[in-house]
Amino acid sequence: MADILRKLGFDVVRQRGSHLQFRDPRGRCTTVPVHRGRDISPPLLRQIAKDIGMTLEEFLSHR
Repeated sequence: MADILRKLGFDVVRQRGSHLQFRDPRGRCTTVPVHRGRDISPPLLRQIAKDIGMTLEEFLSHR
């Protein structure tokens, strides 16, 4: 997940516990949980895509 966001121009601005907060130059922000070996639920994937102004399909096409 973090790799997709970095590819889209987002940088990590801070980390709090097991959550990374990303921001891009346009000011869009999102928070992503980082739990090794665990999948991110579909509702959370949709929310991350919504936070950055994309549909889920557009977001996942950048994998």
